[in-house]
Formats: sequence, structure tokens, C-alpha cells
Amino acid sequence: MLIYLGLAALTVFLVTFVLLVFGEPSVLATTHLIFAVAILPLIFAAITHFVPVLTRSGGPHRGVWLAPVLLQVTGIAVVLHFSGVIGSGALQAAAGVALLVAVGFAGWLMTRARHTLGKPHPGWRWYLAGLLCLAVGLALVPAMSYWPFLRQPLRLLHLHLNTLGFIGLTALGTVQVLLPTVLSGPDAEASARLRRDLPTAVVGVLATGFGAAYWWPLSFLGAALLSYVACRIGLSWLRRYGLRTIFADGASAALGGAMCGFLLLLVLGLAHGGGWLDGRDAVPAFMVVFLLPLVSGALSQLLPVWCHPGRRTPVRDRMRERLARGGALRTLLFLGGGTMLALGFDMGLWLAGAGLLLFIFAMIRSFAFLKPLLFS
Repeated sequence: MLIYLGLAALTVFLVTFVLLVFGEPSVLATTHLIFAVAILPLIFAAITHFVPVLTRSGGPHRGVWLAPVLLQVTGIAVVLHFSGVIGSGALQAAAGVALLVAVGFAGWLMTRARHTLGKPHPGWRWYLAGLLCLAVGLALVPAMSYWPFLRQPLRLLHLHLNTLGFIGLTALGTVQVLLPTVLSGPDAEASARLRRDLPTAVVGVLATGFGAAYWWPLSFLGAALLSYVACRIGLSWLRRYGLRTIFADGASAALGGAMCGFLLLLVLGLAHGGGWLDGRDAVPAFMVVFLLPLVSGALSQLLPVWCHPGRRTPVRDRMRERLARGGALRTLLFLGGGTMLALGFDMGLWLAGAGLLLFIFAMIRSFAFLKPLLFS
């Protein structure tokens, strides 16, 4: 399931790139194609992978593993709606199902944390906060239909709760566990930092969302708080590992690049909100400058583990090496392309596409390497 969702996410990114280059797709359709069909199920799958580790418990029940697939189905329904294929009733039903899944997942998460041996790792609370942001964002979908005169502020709040809230909080919590694993060097400060910074990050998300929806100056406070949290993470990594070590490994380079992209988005987001830049460019920039390095870095580390669970083996190491190779170059392409898109230059799409194709090529090579081993 994890392997399927990782490959499905990359396929969706590639399909979206082709649609943007060769067609004129609906902006809402392509946005939800990435968020609802690719990223949402993949993050839920990643949570099922990390929560047993954070709570020192067994693997999840089969029903928990089916949740990401159910979310992917609801995401497809949303895309079909914004493509004009099905009516608004399907959109409301999809939002309702996704809301139930998010609430159920939050309940499962709290149950695991409550029954752990000793204290669970504080990273699980970032997942819970992200799920609650998602639940509120999904609850706003029917609200936009019931109160059409509030549609614009509710839409902006929905957007920020899903991007900075659900995706942002879960990503910031995950990278602080994942990057030390990538570099095989535990971060002794991570647990304390995760406990201390979560309230700041949540307030930052809420201030940014309500600022974008109702009073723009409030967004400055939100962006400042989120930047503070991200900078604390980045500075801790630099002190512990050093810039050269981080960018010498393709997976850690991508994760570090995602953090840089997150900070860049906060600055550019204020410019979009203030009307200095076109707000329509913010969403594709978010996808390229943050999501692509995040997903490529995470999959470079996790996909070999998912393909070869258990003890570390030479085959797994070789697969990881092939996936991580060129990660720094891909990250530079993503950051450059995303910045250009945020500034309104369509050429950034080609840089992003080049980075994506390089990663897909690396993945094909990694699986081609495995084939003779699997069938020998």
C-alpha cells in the first residue's frame, strides 16, 4: 500500500505537469488533483508508518491502511466535480467522507498515544494538530455552499488550513524525525523542540489563515511565527550536521531544500496577500518549491524501507543510493522553478518538470536494479 501511494503521488505530479504544459485544465481541478489525490493519501500513509514508531506500538489494523485509498477515491470525485463531470452533491459527499476519515484517524492516533509504553514521542501531536486543521478545513466545504456570501473568506481559510495546517504541520513534524534517520545521526534536541514549538506553529497557522481570510495584517504575525519554527529547525540541523553534510546526501538535501522552500513561501505568500504578486501563482509555487522536494526527499529514504522492510540490507542500500543520487540538483531545480512560478514566470514549470523527470528516472533505475534480484 505504501509503495503504491508513493508511486501514485509521483504519477499524479507527472500527469499534472503534462496537463499544465499541453492543455488548459481547470485551476481548481489541477489543484485538487495534487492535494486530494496525491498528497492527502500519501501523508495519511506516512502517518501510519511513523505512528507505531512514535508510540512504540504494533502495526496498524488493516482498516487503517484502507483509509488512504478511500481518501484517494474521494479526491478523484472532487477532481471530477471541478472538471465539470459530476455535480456539487458529489463534492459535498466526498468532503463528508474525508471529514469522517480524518476524525477517525485522529481518534486512532490518540488511542495509540494513550496506550503506549511510557511517554510517546511528541511528534505524534503534530500529526494530531494537522488532522484537526484538515477536519476544520473540510467542514468549511459545505459552509461555503450554505453561506455563499462568505465563500471567498471561507475558501481562503479552507486553503490555508489544508496547506499550512495539515500539510505544513505534518511535514514539519515528520522532517524532524526523518532527517536524523537519513543522516544516521540522532537529533537530541528534536523531542524538546517538537514539544515547545507546536503551540507556536498552530497559532502561526491560524493567524495566517484568518489573516488571509479576514484581516491581512494578521498574516504577518502568522508568517513570523511559522518562520521562527522553521528557522529553529534549520539552525539546529546546521549546528548538528553542517551544511556540507546535509547537501552531500540527496535525501537530506531535498528535505533541507523543502524547509528553505517553506520559508520562501511564507515571504512570497505575504506578497501575494498584499497584492504585490498575483495570488493565482501561490498554489503552483507551493506545489513546486515545497511539495516536490519534500516528497522526493521522503521517498528517497522511505521507499527502499517499504520495499525491503526489516533489517538493513545491501539491496536496500543500493536502492536508496540510486534514489538519492542527484537529489541536490533536483532540489535546486524545484526551488528555482517554484520561485519563478511565484513571481509569475511560466518558465519555472519547465525547471520543475526537469527535476520531476530526473527523480522519476532515478526511481525507474532503482526498480530496474531490483528486478534481477527479485526474480533470480
